[in-house]
Amino acid sequence: MRTQTAAPDVRARWGDGHGRPVHTGRRWRPLVRAAGRWSVLGAFAVFTALPFAWMLITAFKRNSDLYNPAHNPFWFNEPPTLEHLRYVFHNTMYAHWIANTAMVGVAVVILTLLLALPAGYSLSRFLGAWGGRLGISIFLVYLVPPTLLFIPLARVVSELGLQNTVWALIVVYPTITVPFATWLLMGFFKSIPRELEEQALVDGYSRLGAFLRVTLPLAVPGIVAVMIFSFTISAQEFVYALTFVTSTARKTVSVGVPADMVRGDIFDWGPLMASAFLASVPVAVLYYFVLDKFVSGFTTAGAIR
Repeated sequence: MRTQTAAPDVRARWGDGHGRPVHTGRRWRPLVRAAGRWSVLGAFAVFTALPFAWMLITAFKRNSDLYNPAHNPFWFNEPPTLEHLRYVFHNTMYAHWIANTAMVGVAVVILTLLLALPAGYSLSRFLGAWGGRLGISIFLVYLVPPTLLFIPLARVVSELGLQNTVWALIVVYPTITVPFATWLLMGFFKSIPRELEEQALVDGYSRLGAFLRVTLPLAVPGIVAVMIFSFTISAQEFVYALTFVTSTARKTVSVGVPADMVRGDIFDWGPLMASAFLASVPVAVLYYFVLDKFVSGFTTAGAIR
């Protein structure tokens, strides 16, 4: 006499090739987990890309299309135009703002590396446990809000006679970038085995030679992370740039666009979005080419702590 038993909520069948039961619910679990992950990733991608997509579309939209409430704001209802880009370069000092931003960013990157590389190396190699404590203390300086620091820094800029010049920003921005870069590089140098430097010393290199020829090439991901971090901080900073620079021709793009292209309560969205789009493209391209080294620099430094 054949009997048939089955749990009400689980169906089992035989036939996995090994004589073991395969439950229908278990087969669907990987698909459900994958669908959940892709749903979260898709929602996050749409959420983060939507402002950039609207900026890109608005930069090339005609005013008659942009300000018509009956038109779809997320697509071209009329042929695209370059009139906003022409306005940005012919009617504003956008080219000066971009040049100032590039100059300040490159100078800050160089100063940050000159100060943070020897500081991070010394803290990781020569001070033992105190190096870690000092590194954390230096990192805490990075957490002080710029709105509190700009008052004493204004005195420093005034004493140096750098008011209303881009050199004021070149002097001030390393106070933001150097503490974080030192903390980051310190963790990265800890990940490099000391034995490699000791072998270089045995081979006749000096301490500086071992650092330049052995340690520094292995620290490239951390150096790239510091360069990108310092440049992006310099390009997007607003408080110091608004406080220390007032002439239109000497402003950076982060202040020039909102301060000189918004007239009272009139927002010319086409030129504004064209300016923002042009300023964001180089940074996006830079991240695309060095993203692996950038992530590696942060993850390696964080894993050693």
